[in-house]
Amino acid sequence: MGYILRAIDETETIKISAAITTDVVEEVAKIHKLSKTTSVALGRVLTAAAIIGSWQKNEEDSITLSINGNGPAGKIVATCKNDGYVKGYVTNPLADLPIRESDGKIDVSGIVGDGSLTLVMDTGMKEPYTGTVNLTTGEIAEDLAVYFLQSDQVPSAVGLGVLVDVDYSIKAAGGFIIQLMPGATEEQISKLEENLKKVTNVTSIIDEYNDAEKLIEILMKDINFKVLEKREISYKCNCSREKVEDAIISVGPKEIREILHEDKKAEVSCYFCDKVYSFDEKDLEIMLKKAEDINKNREIIIEDNF
Repeated sequence: MGYILRAIDETETIKISAAITTDVVEEVAKIHKLSKTTSVALGRVLTAAAIIGSWQKNEEDSITLSINGNGPAGKIVATCKNDGYVKGYVTNPLADLPIRESDGKIDVSGIVGDGSLTLVMDTGMKEPYTGTVNLTTGEIAEDLAVYFLQSDQVPSAVGLGVLVDVDYSIKAAGGFIIQLMPGATEEQISKLEENLKKVTNVTSIIDEYNDAEKLIEILMKDINFKVLEKREISYKCNCSREKVEDAIISVGPKEIREILHEDKKAEVSCYFCDKVYSFDEKDLEIMLKKAEDINKNREIIIEDNF
């Protein structure tokens, strides 16, 4: 289980959130059998989603962060509710690349490729808020900072990291998001910039201290702050057989008849936890009847409206 600390400086013009997500990323790496490179890529996205999810007001509020690149990994998605549960997946979990020769680091930008970053916030309104920016580096943290500036007009510093051990287990994972509110002074900004220059590798700090407050102390050196909240986060998928049944029913009677005619069974795998749900011929016939009833009710409503 990981956790997030949210803090603010004494003038309330600098907000900072720091997360330790080592156990969470280790769990998702095992569930999806991720390569070293997809472990880092999805781990960064999961950490960011968990932090942003902790900012929401209501327990049922949720955010979904997706990286839509043309690299070998395919799509990378993480979603988090305000209850502290996060989940995610990558289209091609086994995709991998050699260590970058230029800097000796895992090649996240290469596995991601060119594309876009999309953030969807569902706060219970009629339509969720959606914002999209083009990827600038594919390293996730820098792209998210660009998103905050372009979509929210909030200057931000983002650090996300995953340290993979020699046996491909997750040795350390976590990150931070710092945001400047209106009224931040040049002196405060200058101190932050100096502190950020010294944090060249966020995972080395997490590996050494395994402490989000220590990370905040390093980032906010010479800036007085107070911790507002500590929140636990864990990996959890809320899929169920009932939800999968509803999804199959929603495709309509025609498609269900085709499945019955061709295979007489169906298997559906959850993107987020890889759990497989199996349905036999009898199950499909029951779902077909439900789908036909839904269609009939729709036809009656349309006729009544006319």
